[in-house]
Amino acid sequence: MRRLLLSNDDGVHAPGLRALARALESYSRLRVVAPDRDMSGASNSLTLTRPLALTALDNGFYSVDGTPADCVYLGVNGVWEEKPDLVISGINHGGNLGDDVLYSGTVAAAMEGRNLGMAAVAISLCGQRHFETAGRVAASLVGAAEALSLPPRSLLNVNVPDLPWGDIRGFRVTRLGYRGPASQPIHVKDPRGRDRYWIAAVSENADDGPDTDFAAIEAGFVSITPLQTDLTRHETLNDVQGWLDGLSHA
Repeated sequence: MRRLLLSNDDGVHAPGLRALARALESYSRLRVVAPDRDMSGASNSLTLTRPLALTALDNGFYSVDGTPADCVYLGVNGVWEEKPDLVISGINHGGNLGDDVLYSGTVAAAMEGRNLGMAAVAISLCGQRHFETAGRVAASLVGAAEALSLPPRSLLNVNVPDLPWGDIRGFRVTRLGYRGPASQPIHVKDPRGRDRYWIAAVSENADDGPDTDFAAIEAGFVSITPLQTDLTRHETLNDVQGWLDGLSHA
C-alpha cells in the first residue's frame, strides 16, 4: 500500500481533511499532520522562532501548533522512520485559483513536500458542500499517480467544482489565470475606538481565458495545473543583464 501524508491549512479538525482521509484510507497507509487551527493564507512560512508541538489526537491525526509547511516538514522528517510516497494537501474549503497559489497554505503544504523530495498534490473544492466529490477526484489521481512523471520541484494544483460527482464534466489541464489589483482594505473600529483594517475580498479576474483554471471551474471541469517552485522569469534574464551592463558603464 502507498504511504500518504495528508495535511491542509484549514486545520486538523476541518471537514475537508476528514473527507480526504475517508476517500483514501481503504487502499493507502495514511499519516495525517495538520495545523491545530485555521492557517489559511500562511503561504510557505516556517516557524523558526520557537519549537513546535506535535500532538496525537484520538482519531489518529496529529496536530501541530504551526504552519502548513511546518506540518509537512515534520510529517516527512519528524518522528517516523518511514517517509511517505506522496504528499496530498487539502481538501481546501474554497478554490486556490490563479494568484491564490502565492498565498495559499494548501499549495504551500504540497510545495514543502515537493521541496523535501516527495511527489505532491494540492486539492481544493471551489465551495464548501461537495467534499465527497473532491475526495473521489483525489482517489482517482492517487490511483494513477505512479504513471505520472513530473520534473523536479514541481507539483499539481487541483481545483474541483462544488458539484455532485455526476455533474462533473471531466478533467482539464490548465494554466493559472490571474486576478486584477487587490481591493482597498476595509476600515473598521475596534471596541475601544481604535482603527483596524480587514484585508478585502479578492478582486475580479483579469485573465480567465479558455485555457485557465478559472474557465475550467466555471465550465464544470476539474482543473489540474502543474506548478513549479522556480519563480525565475527566464526569458527576461538577457534583458536584465543588458540593463545592468548599461548601469555599470554609465
